[in-house]
Amino acid sequence: MDKKEILKEFSSDSDRYYKVKLFEEQGFVRKSCLKCGRFFWTLDSERSLCPDDADDTYSFIGEPPTTKRFDYTQSWKQVEEFFVKNNHTSVSRYPVVCRWRDDLYFTIASVVDFQRIMGSKVVFEFPANPLVVPQTCLRFKDLENVGVTGRHFSSFCMIGQHSIPDGKGYWKDECIDLDYRLLTDQFGIKKEEVVFVEDVWAGGGSFGPSLEYFVRGLELGNAVFTEFQGELGKHTTLDQRIIDMGAGLERFAWITMGTPTAYDCCFGPINQTLFEKIGIDSDSDILQKYFTEIAKALDNFEDLNDVRRHAIKKARLSDEQLTKVISPLEGIYLIADHLRTLIFAITDGALPSNVGGGYNLRMMLRRINATISKQNLKLDIDQLIDSHIDYLKDTYPELDEKRDDVKKILKIESQRYEESKVHMKKKAEKIREKGIPSVDELITLYESDGITPEYLKEVDAISEIPSSFYSKLSDLHQSEKKKAIAELPLEELPETDTLFYKEDPMEFDAKVIKVFDDQVVLDKTSFYARGGGQEPDHGSIAGFKVINVDKHANIIVHKLEGGVPKEGETVSCKVDATRRANITKNHTSTHILNASSRKILGSWIWQHSAFKEEDHARLDITHHSSLTEEQVKEIEDTANNMVKENLAVNIEYFDRGTAEQKYGFRIYQGGVVPVKSVRIVSIEDKDIEACGGTHVKKTGDIELIKITKTKRIQDGVVRLEFVSGPHAFEYVKQQEIESEHKEYEAAQKAELEKRREENKQKAREQIPILLEKILDGQSGELDGIIVNNKLCFTASRNYDEYFHQNFGKKLVAKDNTAAFCGIFESGPTVRIMVYAGEQSGVNAGVIAKEISSILGGSGGGDAKFAQGGGKDTSKMEQAITKAKSMILG
Repeated sequence: MDKKEILKEFSSDSDRYYKVKLFEEQGFVRKSCLKCGRFFWTLDSERSLCPDDADDTYSFIGEPPTTKRFDYTQSWKQVEEFFVKNNHTSVSRYPVVCRWRDDLYFTIASVVDFQRIMGSKVVFEFPANPLVVPQTCLRFKDLENVGVTGRHFSSFCMIGQHSIPDGKGYWKDECIDLDYRLLTDQFGIKKEEVVFVEDVWAGGGSFGPSLEYFVRGLELGNAVFTEFQGELGKHTTLDQRIIDMGAGLERFAWITMGTPTAYDCCFGPINQTLFEKIGIDSDSDILQKYFTEIAKALDNFEDLNDVRRHAIKKARLSDEQLTKVISPLEGIYLIADHLRTLIFAITDGALPSNVGGGYNLRMMLRRINATISKQNLKLDIDQLIDSHIDYLKDTYPELDEKRDDVKKILKIESQRYEESKVHMKKKAEKIREKGIPSVDELITLYESDGITPEYLKEVDAISEIPSSFYSKLSDLHQSEKKKAIAELPLEELPETDTLFYKEDPMEFDAKVIKVFDDQVVLDKTSFYARGGGQEPDHGSIAGFKVINVDKHANIIVHKLEGGVPKEGETVSCKVDATRRANITKNHTSTHILNASSRKILGSWIWQHSAFKEEDHARLDITHHSSLTEEQVKEIEDTANNMVKENLAVNIEYFDRGTAEQKYGFRIYQGGVVPVKSVRIVSIEDKDIEACGGTHVKKTGDIELIKITKTKRIQDGVVRLEFVSGPHAFEYVKQQEIESEHKEYEAAQKAELEKRREENKQKAREQIPILLEKILDGQSGELDGIIVNNKLCFTASRNYDEYFHQNFGKKLVAKDNTAAFCGIFESGPTVRIMVYAGEQSGVNAGVIAKEISSILGGSGGGDAKFAQGGGKDTSKMEQAITKAKSMILG
């Protein structure tokens, strides 16, 4: 949808789309910017330029236009007080991890809180109308701007003012009146300072006019009136119009404080700690001038590096000022911003990783670490985390609850970064030799080796970070691709009556309403369809075997084997009750293991995915490391304690919004719920999830849960494979049998080893006797040693390294025509040792090298003594045959 075309259409009829009561009552006049042509509303009849192009842009820096001063948290209190006083409900922020949308990793705007996907449509579900929310949002496309521009953040608070005009809500007139009074009455901004700019918003198939409001060139908020759907010219009015006003809390604080950057008034006491570390005065005239020039120039250059160069020139900064003031400042602002974002993300259950949205979190932590290293800062990250949380906890109390978890995750990640530096250094040296890498090459380096461009700049492998790097990386990992759904001839069929959510009979009669190929649709069914990781029921329909069941929208399709009934027939159906019972136990066990893992490991544990079959199941959880044996046992013990407690498993239906408000977003363990009525499965207060699967009535019905295997399947995800019920008892029985067998084998091996050791000791005692016989000229086989005219070979297991070494050395010392070659096992390798007298005609080095080569290893030595070996034990017989021929002739 072409926004310029929509704006042109709307602006041609401003009375219809933009004019509100406030403009008439206060005397706002509509102007067209002489420079860019945009339309704006102002009380200054002499004003000819829009806020972006006017001379007063960012003039509030050093000279705020308000009589009141509010920092970040104080600003929210002012906003909240105003809207609550004007009949709005103040709603707590939603998580920054957007688990109610399958097309977003992170919450990017306040309106996303209330968007739900229903089929192909986006619907809005507000917990109150009207409302205001301090929504923390995460955006990563402009990471290179953070700390540099004075106003870009990786996370920010969007003040969400939302209303549905139908019912108790309101529309344009009241919205703009409220926003105007918020600025003038609550924040003390003179009304002449406020300018409204006409704009449009479009997305998700809907669009509408919007009015952005500015003070001295700083956009404080944008009131969007989402009103239409379809294509311009063919559009219709939405059934559910909404007001989506989003304002930046950071900017509200900035406009009242007038600090050189928005960072100076939004991070609280952490700023002072960091300023003291670098010894810089944040209120200096240099900073005001420099950051004002940065702000003005941002839209005039495509590359951020050019913006910096322009501002340096305009502010007349010396190289020393750049090095000692600006660069350190940019670094500490980056640290404060990125750390705050990580605190919110980890609190809400995200983990730094190389998968999905975790890429951005890991990138930010590595940028923090690289900045600390580059500036040689001695910082206590735990102390900085405490400083952030202590400042924010009144507004966001949930941060305080997860304080220790945040510290633990960041500590683990930082250790990994330090451990990877040796590898990164070698890579950086190769990059330096090859020349300047492209943006795509830098992305590959980060994805495959975890090397950030900041690190490469720190070690002088690159001179500048390309401005498009972070936006490209964000695009790659921001959204997940949805699987295509198979198209089936199901048009105009009624919804299937799902008996498995009701009385759930294992035998029932149903009418066949559709047959195509080997698939049938019934008017009702107890066959559970594949979904939520649970495999489908099997059984029979009209005597034909049911081998698969799938759900398409609200229609259930059964795949048969051996034939199909006729359409219109009433048929007998039978569900495999044993299979269903075992899968059901595995499904409830998944919930129990998820809750147990979170209790033992930490709050960051979420279900990543799950699979439940009749005889086995698996649960993938979000966790930073592989599990230890002790952790696995603790999780299993905790799970079985829940089974022994015989807790009730309750199933209730709630309106989706009610469920979210009552239980929070932990209900979305299995992903999004695309229906209005949510099925909540609760194991008392231990685990509460939105789930469409089948479950036992009480946890005691499961009897036993056994974890059979765990492994780290990808960065940040650990898999638990398990069995439950009768299969768990079978597993325990099998483990006991295997354990007994291993014990028997170990005893046998110990006995064999004991006999070998006894034989070896006897062999050592035989060395003088054997030497005497061989030196006297005896040949043939003497106690496992083959002798041919003083040339000796053995591969007997009775002889160890001590024997070979002592026997061979003494033999050739007593007769220089003698030689000895011994092959023996030593741990996982097969070894060879060769001694040869000067007159023996044998070359020890040649034999050792050739035999070692056969064994897949190497040998070394000289003509008189050599040794070697290899790990290819399958070639031992070949090696023995060859060695025997080489030494005995």
